[in-house]
Amino acid sequence: MKVILEGSHAIAEAIRLVKPDVISAYPITPQTHIVERLAEMVADADLDSEYICVESEFSALSAALGASCAGSRVYSATSSQGLLFMAEVCFNVAGMRQPIVMSIANRAISAPLSIWNDQQDSIALRDAGWIQLYAEDVQETFDLHLLAYKVAEDHRVLLPVFVCFDGFIISHTYEPVEIPEEKDVAAYIPPYDPVNKLDADEPLSMGMYATPDYYMEFRYEMDRAMVRALDVIKQAGREFKDRFGRDYCELIECYKLDDADVAIVALGSVCGTIKDAIDEMRADGKKVGLLKIRSFRPFPAEDIKKALSGIKKIGVFEKNVSIGARMKGAVGYEVKDAVNDSSVQVLSYVGGLGGRDIRIADIKKMTEAIEAGNGDCFFGIREELI
Repeated sequence: MKVILEGSHAIAEAIRLVKPDVISAYPITPQTHIVERLAEMVADADLDSEYICVESEFSALSAALGASCAGSRVYSATSSQGLLFMAEVCFNVAGMRQPIVMSIANRAISAPLSIWNDQQDSIALRDAGWIQLYAEDVQETFDLHLLAYKVAEDHRVLLPVFVCFDGFIISHTYEPVEIPEEKDVAAYIPPYDPVNKLDADEPLSMGMYATPDYYMEFRYEMDRAMVRALDVIKQAGREFKDRFGRDYCELIECYKLDDADVAIVALGSVCGTIKDAIDEMRADGKKVGLLKIRSFRPFPAEDIKKALSGIKKIGVFEKNVSIGARMKGAVGYEVKDAVNDSSVQVLSYVGGLGGRDIRIADIKKMTEAIEAGNGDCFFGIREELI
């Protein structure tokens, strides 16, 4: 069934179909519409979940962690400062191998205070042990929530997942969304089968103290699980395509890259704008292509290297900034490492911070900078303010 939904309400529909046992979340702009809609569903008996009202984001994820340890399928959502408030618990969730799925309505970090979009919040927690998936539009955001549970709860993985989407740009935009039947979602995502859970009849401890003789192996096991997730995500994507018809078989998506002289690499909703800009540049005779990264963690380095093979000029558009770093953005370093070829130019362009609009004209201007070899910079700075 295809319906027109606000992005946040589409996410709520996805969660309704997944049927979590426990929802624990705290409102924060621009994520609030998700948890408001889920609260309505629970109140109207459209969703049989325990909805826990808490006093902060820290408590929201702490309650979710406890529920997950008790064997429940769990959902939460947050954004920006809320995610940073959860940071300590994020590391606990991943370290305890609890497959919680959390929506991240990407929003800038203060100070100065901004409610508008960039990706600094989730990128700041790239090493917390959570899988990170990034959506381009409302349909992909909906679909990735289903895929996230499929992957997180797989016993080969057992890691939590951020499903990241641009605040306001996706969360508050109305688009057509294909909503699958409940029976099809139930067939795609089997009932949650925890490997370990808290049980008074069979007591065990989770997240206990580890001496230097044991601690490093826990981190090693998390890394191995993240590496295994590369193939598990692809497998889940193939099953998704077979059942629902939309293709998530790869962790990256290529747009007109086959004969490109210049490649732009990006995450999230800006990829739609980049595609439109590429179409216009192609009409003018410029061979430009896009590599969209759908999964930032695990990072599909080998797939990226293969997709960008033969392209000598690469620009990475970043909605985050790594203050003091030479390349300025966190994604560029990983792309450069994946390409691993000193003859290839990989440049980083930090832009769109705090919700600054990125237009087709901006992408064309950035492409000119890539061609000229001018990069590793803030892109779109208002010089009159400096």
